[in-house]
Amino acid sequence: MAPAPWKHAVIGTTVALLLGGASAVQAQPDKPDYPWSVEFGLGWDNGISGQINSSGVGELNNQVVVITNNSFEDVYGNGLHIRFGGGYMFRNDTEARLTFTFQSLDADFIVPMGDIGVSNLYGEYTGYQAWGIDLGLRRYGDIRPRIRGYGEVTIGLAIIDETDVTLVAPGANLAGVASDFYDQTSSFTLGANVGLLVQAGERIGLFGQIGLRYVGGMSDVDNLSATGLDDINDKSARWTLPIIAGIRYRF
Repeated sequence: MAPAPWKHAVIGTTVALLLGGASAVQAQPDKPDYPWSVEFGLGWDNGISGQINSSGVGELNNQVVVITNNSFEDVYGNGLHIRFGGGYMFRNDTEARLTFTFQSLDADFIVPMGDIGVSNLYGEYTGYQAWGIDLGLRRYGDIRPRIRGYGEVTIGLAIIDETDVTLVAPGANLAGVASDFYDQTSSFTLGANVGLLVQAGERIGLFGQIGLRYVGGMSDVDNLSATGLDDINDKSARWTLPIIAGIRYRF
């Protein structure tokens, strides 16, 4: 399936702004009084797209099995999103940034996975956790004397923890069979955010933002290769809509 046009737009905007920021660093006009900053943000990780498992037909326990697809939202729902990092403002309206991001989703549900023989098949996934490091460029615009809007783009790398699934089929004598599903993975990340920064003091500000974040797919485990189900865990890239609020300190 070809990527949606808006995904191409996010990628194109990221490349253009990062290249533009690199050339702007050389000029360095209008340098602010407190160019360095650190910030901490906390919020929700709202899933948009991505499949924790795709559909397929194969064999388990010498029985025919039909797997139906499950999205990340089916298994995890919304999760925790934490970000902390810092930046350097080389102009009054432009800032280069380095941010660490933590995404954590708890698997609170036992989800239908399909059928095996004459029985329903269910799965319970372990949690999804990812640590990321992002390089970015942020541009500010004045709205009122103490309020600034901003837009930013980021590109980076995330380390995603191993993910397992436990399969249960009461009518097929399949009880608590644990399976490695995804290995620990290094994945490409891409993001775009818009937000508001309210200056609470000379150096302290409060911010809120909403954005799009892409995290690449996880590394599938090959223990399904002899079952005919080896392609049900190869579409695990995901897009999310993080909503963050936090505090910022300049120095």
